[in-house]
Amino acid sequence: MIARQMFEEFKARFGPLIQRADLPSDSRLYVFVDRSAVKYVCQHIFRELDARYVASIGSDDRPFSGTFLVAHNFAFDKDHLLCSVLTQLPQDDLKIDSITAMVPAASWAEREMRDLLGIEPVGHSYPKRLVLPDGWPEGKHPLRKDVPWNEVPEGYDEEREFKFDEPPEGCMVVPFGPFHPTLDEPAHFRLYVEGEMVRGCEYRGFMVHRGIEKLAESVMSYNDIPMLAERICGICGCVHNVAYVQAVEDAAVLKPPPRAEYIRTIMLELERLHSHLLWTGLACHIVGFDTLFMQSFRIREPIMWIAEKISGNRKTYALCVIGGVRRDITDELKTELRAVLDKLESEWRAVVGAVSNDRNIQKRTRDVGVADKLLVKSAGLVGPVARAAGVDIDCRRDLPYAAYDRVDFDVITAQSADVWARLVVRMKEVFESIKIMRQCLDKMEDGPLQLEIKDELPIGRMGLSSVEAPRGEAHHFVITGENNRPRRWRVRAPTYQNLQGVPAMIKDQQIADMTISLGSIDPCFSCTDRLETIDLRSGEKKVWSQQELLQMTRKKEP
Repeated sequence: MIARQMFEEFKARFGPLIQRADLPSDSRLYVFVDRSAVKYVCQHIFRELDARYVASIGSDDRPFSGTFLVAHNFAFDKDHLLCSVLTQLPQDDLKIDSITAMVPAASWAEREMRDLLGIEPVGHSYPKRLVLPDGWPEGKHPLRKDVPWNEVPEGYDEEREFKFDEPPEGCMVVPFGPFHPTLDEPAHFRLYVEGEMVRGCEYRGFMVHRGIEKLAESVMSYNDIPMLAERICGICGCVHNVAYVQAVEDAAVLKPPPRAEYIRTIMLELERLHSHLLWTGLACHIVGFDTLFMQSFRIREPIMWIAEKISGNRKTYALCVIGGVRRDITDELKTELRAVLDKLESEWRAVVGAVSNDRNIQKRTRDVGVADKLLVKSAGLVGPVARAAGVDIDCRRDLPYAAYDRVDFDVITAQSADVWARLVVRMKEVFESIKIMRQCLDKMEDGPLQLEIKDELPIGRMGLSSVEAPRGEAHHFVITGENNRPRRWRVRAPTYQNLQGVPAMIKDQQIADMTISLGSIDPCFSCTDRLETIDLRSGEKKVWSQQELLQMTRKKEP
């Protein structure tokens, strides 16, 4: 067994610092280590064994073990193995060595643990707040179990502004966001510009953090959470829906019926199709090719119609429950879906031909926003961004789930590592999605849609799930719990990692290329619930709080 061999190798190298391991299957390894050895074990896995960094998780486990838990997750893609390095921290000493010197991709995750749980990453090179606003009081960490999900802490200063770093000498500041014509959601890139060249930037996001993980572990049940997971992202809803239920199924050792797995695969690829068509259109719009923008959206529309026929909704499908799916794909829908795919394939070939031969698009995208293999490795970049740099990774093949181990497809890569390569990868992946869906429609067997689960789910079990979203790997970590809900649910969306590569991608390039460079990772931020208004007569500005907006909407008078 690969997992067993890996554990034995860890024991041989680190001796008694390796405390124990859970090996629920040959594709999962949970290894518990002494906290003094965490950074060395992670360095060995990431550098010497060349594993890919996935996510870091903190958890308040005090009500159950009296300790806090820290987990660093890695993927051995060639071995089809997810490995979690875990350690427990006493509640009166929440310090752990930072791993960012060896694994730079863990930077945001460690800062998030510091914000939300108070776990201090000792030696972190940039321990600035990431998620919490500057006005949040010190010592109040909302993901701790003793903090209610709906509490506004005493001392919270809503008016306190975020403090950015000082710009480098000789540079002026150009704000890109938080509200910008090419961004549908709030995010702030503070660009440091010398003439027309970007020399650096500081990113500020998480302006409307919704506390989804806290809400799930506080008031929702296992089969309520898929509806919430589907609303994490405006495009990748089905991805998070499937990733969550698979993490729970992994923890509880549940295997959905084959028909349910095929339906999950079809809907995931349907989502990839409409996402890639949407992105191609928006990318063309950013560089001024609006004709192709409109054509992409026209071609995309029948995909949305068939999604609505299958699920009742164009976008949020309410697909999964623990152990299966809610909806079937009938023979009539199969016939219609095949016709939609045939037409899409024909029309998309014309789009690919138009884009591939357009010199203006190539001038705007070649050698722009470069993210090479070294950056992909160090920052943990995923999806088309990684594959465009020649990094051959894809969770559908490397960490197979649903019915992906029963279909044949190619993983599309490119070599130039720029915006053009990301465009090419996405355009070609459309044909692979069509190929996958056709195979699923042919192979899908009759049978039940859901498992009959008679017993309560086991408590205290861990589950991991990686799903290849259109933007890259989405990773979910679950610890099963009491009261028919998880103790801990951690979501790491692909944009969370890819955004960390943007400062390097835009450094020393023209400011005019900022928009398409950022757009090339297909960023997904959160929808906003705060806004600023300007009185056109007086020029007076006002920032509205969430509470004020709620009061306004509930007034009966106009």
